Amino acid sequence: MEASFWHERWSANEIGFHQSKPNALLEKHIGDLDLSSGSRIFLPLCGKTLDIGWLLTKEYRVAGAELSETAVRQLFEELGVTPAIAPAGTLTRYSAPDIDIFVGDIFELSADHLGRVDAIYDRAALVALPDEMRRRYARQVTEITDTAPQLLLTFEYDQSEMAGPPFSIDGLTVKALYDACYSSTLLEKSDVTGGLKGRVTADEIAWHLEKT
Repeated sequence: MEASFWHERWSANEIGFHQSKPNALLEKHIGDLDLSSGSRIFLPLCGKTLDIGWLLTKEYRVAGAELSETAVRQLFEELGVTPAIAPAGTLTRYSAPDIDIFVGDIFELSADHLGRVDAIYDRAALVALPDEMRRRYARQVTEITDTAPQLLLTFEYDQSEMAGPPFSIDGLTVKALYDACYSSTLLEKSDVTGGLKGRVTADEIAWHLEKT
């Protein structure tokens, strides 16, 4: 999937994937990561998700990666914070107390620029990527975070009924992508109220990935 696809979506404000409140599975299962106050959580392909503000109120630190600079500017505006902006390799880093967002191609984000990560919260990244990009993505995120534990959210639905993103990713796919480095535990499977995008019956699934 080309970067232009996401830039066009943000430019046209076609962001149906953006939720109007923090994710319920995040609120319910953040404790499964067993993190202490001040832990730093990495959100790949984070957009301007309200999950970031929620995590900050819970006294976590947040790092994120996002392709769209429009999304990141809107994120800081909605947080009511003026970021410091500086280069980070080929990416641009937007920073404020307890938050660092890297704008650009996540595949060009290095571990040195990202810094220490205590956990990963992936709600929007894996499900946004087509099959041919997922293995590369899983390897990249594992490498730059030193295999930090993950709270991973996926969807399962009949892919023939709707084109992604978000794509349907079943448990066998999760295990194929991550079992070399992680043990995976299914925490919860819940119906998507009203259907995914209001169109198809779907389940949202929470996974806990722990380094083996």
